[in-house]
Amino acid sequence: MYVAFGKKSVAVAVSALTALAVSACGTTSGGSDAPKQPSVLELLASDLKGSLQKTAEATTKSDSVTVSMTGTAGGEKVEMRGVIDLGDPVKAEMTVKDPKGDPTVVRMVGAVVYVEIPAADRAEMNGKRWMKMDLSAAGEQAGMNFGKQFEDIDPTKQVKTLLATEGTKVVGQETVNGAATVHYTVTVPVATHLQQMDAKLRAGVEQQMTKMGVKEITTDLWVDEQYQPRRATLKMGPLGDLVMDYTDYGKAVTVEAPPTAETLDFAEMLKGLQGLTAGN
Repeated sequence: MYVAFGKKSVAVAVSALTALAVSACGTTSGGSDAPKQPSVLELLASDLKGSLQKTAEATTKSDSVTVSMTGTAGGEKVEMRGVIDLGDPVKAEMTVKDPKGDPTVVRMVGAVVYVEIPAADRAEMNGKRWMKMDLSAAGEQAGMNFGKQFEDIDPTKQVKTLLATEGTKVVGQETVNGAATVHYTVTVPVATHLQQMDAKLRAGVEQQMTKMGVKEITTDLWVDEQYQPRRATLKMGPLGDLVMDYTDYGKAVTVEAPPTAETLDFAEMLKGLQGLTAGN
């Protein structure tokens, strides 16, 4: 999605935000004759379903997480970093870099996205600092529920997707950003992957993926010794690849909608432009 402000275009990776998914060591008993207790890493590798369930439970208890995302989506380079408030509704503030490397701050509150307007272009926007886009309203017009998809940014739901998917396998122990983890992977046909999505959105996404030549999707997840996702990747063939790194679970964050006085509604702006066109 592109939102143009004057001569500068900001790439807002809205679809990438849905992709957003997913170190106490185990101890052994002190007695020499007592059986050795398996470490958390050993349990993560040997008890796949049980470990993923514990991961879902642990992540549910977290109020927030910091996310760093890189990759490509829809032929565009994706690079963003920020924090996610995992409350209800889900909120996020991300710094997104466009293909030229220019940063833009994007806030999300539920299904409403606020894009910071570059300072040089605010005079043309009545001095407003933020552009508001209500994706739920856009979804109603398109017969889709974008709000539901943005709720799936919660990494807990990414873990539950692996739980619900047959064929998830353990790759082995690996280190991610200095943390010991166990790596899981699953590859499924597009139709199977889309069963986890909202039914109203599924048809449109499936059509897009078919046009792009995507036949299967591979999801990988790395879980640490605290049963918290540390990395998730999504490989979608010609449609793109995404890597999400998770840190700072539970760190206090504050994400709020910008003041109304500083906000320009994109939908209202379009109506004004359409009115001018009709008048001519």
